[in-house]
Amino acid sequence: MRSSLLSFLLVSIGVCGGGGCGSASIAAPAENAHVPPAVAATSSTRSTAQPAESPLPFTATPIARFDHPWAFAFIPGTKSALVTEQQGALKHWTEGGPIRDVAGVPKVDHGGQGGVGDVALAPDFATSRMIYLSWVEPGDGGTRGAALGRAKLVDDAQGLRLENLRIVWRQTPKTTGRGHFSHRIAFSPDGKYLFLTSGDRQKLAPAQDLSNNLGATLRLFPDGSVPPDNPFADRKDAGAQIWSYGHRNLLGIAFDANGQLWTSEMGPRGGDELNREVEGANYGWPVVSNGDHYDGSNIPDHPTRPEFNAPATWWNPVISPAGLMFVRGDRYAGWQGDALLPGLSSRALVRVTFGAGGAREVARYPMGARIRAVAEREDGTVWLLEDSDRGRLIRLAPRD
Repeated sequence: MRSSLLSFLLVSIGVCGGGGCGSASIAAPAENAHVPPAVAATSSTRSTAQPAESPLPFTATPIARFDHPWAFAFIPGTKSALVTEQQGALKHWTEGGPIRDVAGVPKVDHGGQGGVGDVALAPDFATSRMIYLSWVEPGDGGTRGAALGRAKLVDDAQGLRLENLRIVWRQTPKTTGRGHFSHRIAFSPDGKYLFLTSGDRQKLAPAQDLSNNLGATLRLFPDGSVPPDNPFADRKDAGAQIWSYGHRNLLGIAFDANGQLWTSEMGPRGGDELNREVEGANYGWPVVSNGDHYDGSNIPDHPTRPEFNAPATWWNPVISPAGLMFVRGDRYAGWQGDALLPGLSSRALVRVTFGAGGAREVARYPMGARIRAVAEREDGTVWLLEDSDRGRLIRLAPRD
């Protein structure tokens, strides 16, 4: 995709920081800013026709508010959830009850895209009470990187807290800048493996370097150790953790009902992606992209380099996908098996279906706000989190 927009207001956040990336040092806007709405309409069309904004097949009901929430996870057998707040908090929300603080959250490096990130329950949570939490931690010399820890969620007379928090993974190397941490979590359906996204930290080149774990989807055992059958397990460095690489900023990761892993990825100026994850595959960033650099300079499209895995579908203008889930229940007519992607710049919930023709967007539900996360509760209802200092937790009640 070669953009015809040669004039663009750049919001520079120092893609390469102090590390220097040579000719690859391209100024970038803040997370998910992408092309401003005033010029997005003149950009090239995406690979699939953009459907019109769809009538809402649900009633959206705000339930609670949080301060810049980033992720949430429902607790099975309850009407409650854990909700992360980016500035450094973990909350326990109960429907019809109070919002409680969870003590024991580690000190985080908050700023830009950094802070507390994802939260996930261990596959054996019912008996172990273990949860997984990702966050950004400071390093030396103004560097920082994502970390993943696990701890026991305890609720007793001393209060609600994380106990025996232990770090099981770190982003390597720590770098300057405050963008593209990614750090989204998914467990394999059998609970044996932990998959984790690690962004390119706006440094571009590390996504093609197997000696680090940046710009990649990672596969670990739940204790953080490396499975011996990983595609690059024979490496003696962080690259042994890699499942796939050549990624930019992966803010969505989920398994479909068939056990296939998918990720959603933010492109640069255009080229947001939904990727079918393949073991050992290289997805091409920053060598190829269906978007352009933020200064308008061209990046070759995926078809020019067939050795790189191309996205299952992509968007231009962008949607800014901040998460990903697959609908398991049948509460919403025609949704079962579809993917849902919460959109930041698109301020919408995007639905993608899969068939003989591949993956394609079939509906876009305007929500009037930046949507940070999406999850399905045990009763089959879909819930959203807004990205705001008063971000709402919203229940989508299906229309009869």
